[in-house]
Amino acid sequence: MTVVAAYLYRDGKRIREVSIEEKIDSPREKSEFVWIGIADPTDDELRILQDRYGLHPLAVEDAIKADQLPKVDIYEDQLFVVARTASLIDGDIAYGETAIFVGHSHIITVRHGSARAHSALRDQLEASPTLLMHGVDYVLHAVLDFIVDGYLPVVESVEDEVLAMEQRTVDHFLERHEINRIFALRRELIRFQRVLGPMSEVAGKLVRLDLPCIDAETRPYFSDVLDHIRRVATMVDGLREVLNSVFEFSNLLEQQRTGAITRQLAAWAAILAVPTAIAGIYGMNFEYMPELKTRHGYFVVLGVIAVICTALYVRFKRVRWL
Repeated sequence: MTVVAAYLYRDGKRIREVSIEEKIDSPREKSEFVWIGIADPTDDELRILQDRYGLHPLAVEDAIKADQLPKVDIYEDQLFVVARTASLIDGDIAYGETAIFVGHSHIITVRHGSARAHSALRDQLEASPTLLMHGVDYVLHAVLDFIVDGYLPVVESVEDEVLAMEQRTVDHFLERHEINRIFALRRELIRFQRVLGPMSEVAGKLVRLDLPCIDAETRPYFSDVLDHIRRVATMVDGLREVLNSVFEFSNLLEQQRTGAITRQLAAWAAILAVPTAIAGIYGMNFEYMPELKTRHGYFVVLGVIAVICTALYVRFKRVRWL
């Protein structure tokens, strides 16, 4: 396990560092609390935190497994919140999990597979003690807002790639690897939607429900998080529609170009059928055929072939088959 940070706060200021094995006395007021941030803990270390802060065994079990969808669970006077992080790695969306234990005097964040540490967030909050002094519910909001803000760069990167792919579709045929990429992006966006839906429910519960450790004054802050999630969800829906349009437009262009080639081949086949048919007739080698003894028959036949082929060419040219 990596203990990223563990501090005792009072009145919005960092007082001292604490150990996960340390027993913290009951706080005198809401502005005094412990904020512990850990990453990829072992089972034994979470059991220590469970014993020191009275964490519910089911919540601890979920935090150990790290395979939960976003949710909010209530255990007596404590909250257990699970949020999913997202980051773009080599063109694919990678997901992590952050489990958050919230009590009246403590907030514990447990990160699994998240590329973004909370160090910058902690520094930002410590620079604004007027918010930090309000207690753990404001810290919970800040952590969720930090996680949701990480979604936007992911969606914007995918959006740039999708728009570039849309432009390439207009200019040329899509290659096989580009079609594979379209389907890969569609799968990634569908998976992302499966995360955004539960995340929206989490924020919605924090806004609407009367939950322990959450004061009514903080609900507008969680409402702002909900708005951010909805904004990202709307962008993801739009990107899925664009990808569908790109694929359908590519198919239409493919059909149009295939039809044009087919028309050209049909026109040339019709033109070439004229000399083929005439040559086939005169190539049958019957002894008693008319015009075989005609003095200028050869040149007449060539002229007839040239006139008919020219007429067909002009006709096909006018109807834009050639």
